[in-house]
Amino acid sequence: MNSTFMKEKPILPLLLSMALPMVVSMLVNALYNIVDSLFVAQISEDAMTALSLVFPMQNLVNAIAIGFGVGINAQIALHLGAGSQRRADTAATHGMLYSLLHGVLITIICIAIVPHFLGMFTTDPAVLELGITYATIAFSFSVVIMAALAFEKMFQAVGRMKVTMIALLAGSICNILLDPILIFGLGPFPQMGIAGAALATGIGQMLTLSIYLFFYRRTPIPVQLRRSCIKPDKRMDLQLYAIGIPAILNLALPSLLVSFLNSLLAAYSQSYVVVLGIYYKLQTFLYLPASGIVQGMRPLIGYNYGAGEHRRVRKIYEWTLALCAAILAAGTVVCFVFSEPLIGMFTSNPETLQIGQVALRTISLGFVISAVSVASSGALEGLGKGAASLVISLCRYVLAILPLAWFLCRQMGPTGVWHAFWITEIIAALLSAVVYHRSIHNRKKSSF
Repeated sequence: MNSTFMKEKPILPLLLSMALPMVVSMLVNALYNIVDSLFVAQISEDAMTALSLVFPMQNLVNAIAIGFGVGINAQIALHLGAGSQRRADTAATHGMLYSLLHGVLITIICIAIVPHFLGMFTTDPAVLELGITYATIAFSFSVVIMAALAFEKMFQAVGRMKVTMIALLAGSICNILLDPILIFGLGPFPQMGIAGAALATGIGQMLTLSIYLFFYRRTPIPVQLRRSCIKPDKRMDLQLYAIGIPAILNLALPSLLVSFLNSLLAAYSQSYVVVLGIYYKLQTFLYLPASGIVQGMRPLIGYNYGAGEHRRVRKIYEWTLALCAAILAAGTVVCFVFSEPLIGMFTSNPETLQIGQVALRTISLGFVISAVSVASSGALEGLGKGAASLVISLCRYVLAILPLAWFLCRQMGPTGVWHAFWITEIIAALLSAVVYHRSIHNRKKSSF
């Protein structure tokens, strides 16, 4: 099976065929995140608070897995597009080895620091105990997460999106089914509470990895893990990390943002911290489909650039931007119309409900305009321009929103934090347009 179809088929049908499997799997993945939170919320509000406080660390682990996977994806697609099979295999092999090493290091570090990390945000012994229990089990599966994401990006790089859809769907559905069984102790299983939620997630991730291994062994793909490619290759390693590190930072920056916002909001009420955690669960359901479009776009834009098809690169970006904007526009409507029932899925506390409705409606004002930065960051990563993508994310998650949230919080109280979100998206969109077009112009002047 070759990958030349990525430069031959009409762009919109091709982009949809690559993106729709990812959109479906991302939606189910987002549903699993929400269902997981719903079941945890039934344990107690302390359990939901613990889950919200652990979220930044989980997001960081996922950022490392996905971000380095972006580097693997980009290098495979670019080298296949340029007709260099050996370099594509080397990218896949080195990418997998480093992913496994990352998983081992993350397991050790995260389990060691989680008590101190949680202690920065709460002194409640019940919340601390629940958070440590959940995090210890969840982070024990870090090697599995890293390996699964490396395989995911390999399959995506060669256009095998249906395989990634099957693997993600199976893992997410497994998690959804196991959550109530392990949390509440259905049938012969003991009641494990929040530990059951973490274990269900880990088992789902193991199933996802098993499916990737099955398809890799049974069906040939245009890139292979090879022993002969294990030997040191400083140039390849630098290329993987040159794209991977900015992509990791792009995805990890929300963890810094959430931790900072938690410190602001905790001074007012625990309800604000809970609402922020709920918002991030809900927004994944919206942004993951947009991310599915971007994931479908990345290998296409990388392959076509490697093949010298610059006109197709531009069209692929334009269609990606339009599709992301449409998804985010629908999300805006949903958040305005159904803000009360959405927040009500996670809490019955009247104060939390009221705060949550205001937060959801205010933050959603920036959803549509954020499509510009989402599409631009993904396109730049697909082209191997990780540093340019990082500039956009730094604006969204650090340079603009942190000072805005701090200032508006002091002027308007905790609701100022919600307004900082949509104002930041406008600033980030303007910056994204400039950075993307300048990067594309400069990229055309240089050779791959």
